[in-house]
Amino acid sequence: MFIDRVKVRLDGGNGGNGCVSFYRAKYIVAGGPDGGDGGNGGDVIIKADQNMTTLMDFRYKRVFKASSGEDGSRNRRSGKAGSDVVIRVPVGTIIREVNSGKIMADMSSSGEERIIIKGGRGGRGNQHFATPSRQAPRFSERGKLAKSYEVVLELKLIADAGLIGFPNVGKSTILSMVTNATPKIGNYHFTTLSPNLGVVRTGYGKDFVLADIPGLIEGAHEGQGLGHEFLRHVERTKVLIHVVDASGMEGGDPVEGIEKINAELRLYNEKLKERPQIIVCNKMDILPEAQENLEKIKAKYEPQGYTVFDVCAAGNTGLDTLMAHIATVLEEYPENVVFEEDYDEFVDAPEEEVAFTVEKVDEGVYRVSGRGIDKMLGYTNLETEKGFAFFQKYLRDKGIIAALDEAGIEEGDTVLLSELAFDYYK
Repeated sequence: MFIDRVKVRLDGGNGGNGCVSFYRAKYIVAGGPDGGDGGNGGDVIIKADQNMTTLMDFRYKRVFKASSGEDGSRNRRSGKAGSDVVIRVPVGTIIREVNSGKIMADMSSSGEERIIIKGGRGGRGNQHFATPSRQAPRFSERGKLAKSYEVVLELKLIADAGLIGFPNVGKSTILSMVTNATPKIGNYHFTTLSPNLGVVRTGYGKDFVLADIPGLIEGAHEGQGLGHEFLRHVERTKVLIHVVDASGMEGGDPVEGIEKINAELRLYNEKLKERPQIIVCNKMDILPEAQENLEKIKAKYEPQGYTVFDVCAAGNTGLDTLMAHIATVLEEYPENVVFEEDYDEFVDAPEEEVAFTVEKVDEGVYRVSGRGIDKMLGYTNLETEKGFAFFQKYLRDKGIIAALDEAGIEEGDTVLLSELAFDYYK
């Protein structure tokens, strides 16, 4: 079964908590703080694997989670770091974040690895907070929580050349004649229900990968027929091989058919109109009208820069010349083409603290929000007296207490900070 689109959830490993501990030994009355650090959480890593051809492996497993770091312990022992989770995907897979729709990674090269989610940093133990004036700190940092994303994996097959055109024009027959691929071939529409790949071995240049893109029809970019499922694979091809039924046996004017398919490509992605395109007139031996249609196609498209070939795929006539020309075009085509722009903001988001906001949400209830506050809450152990005092000092130093006073807060009112609620007293 060919599966080229799945939704999965990716969870990074959380950082372990720092430890609060003091050295204890015989004859030592006041040992210093010796709480160890928490271990870092594991990363979520995507790796492109050339041995995979579909996303079938993700059919039953939809959640991938890196392990969390262990908490620190006494005697300055750090917690064990969490294990990374490595997710293998076919070459050509795009990882798209669901909420924003942005590309997190475009895995276009075999063996390429990308860190999609960085594991949370482990919290520091109380050994790091000892100062001359605070020699027995009874608080530590909590481990940083890792990010979690719902993503869509989209496979866009990478091929050097792609066979496009209406159903039943002979694309699969051409593929079977010039490669070792064995696509299903039948004399009816939508015989091919999934893309097929084959390698063309040539003596004219480098070998190249040829793809048979299943039947596009008018309205495919809007979800009509099967084309909307496979138009994404056209984006990956460097050269488009537009196959038409020159005999007209399937009905309709071949020239009109070419225009309709090209319109669908442009409506789906404007960049596709810049892709080199070769027109292949197939089934030249079926009806006399084929030669007349060939002349019409040449008269219209050769002045526009298109190269037109006439072949008979079923009889393996003209295919060698066609493959030689494709190989020549590919030699002049750049090796590395950027198909998608990806955003590093998901992995390496800046840590700077933005200005906080104070909002009166109800009578006697005020909400304070800001990235710096969320960060401090994540690292500070508020369950200890020292930790809570440390946080109160942060509120004063950052001007949050002053901002609450300016907003009209009174003693006994409620302050909401992230998921926590406090009663306000001076």
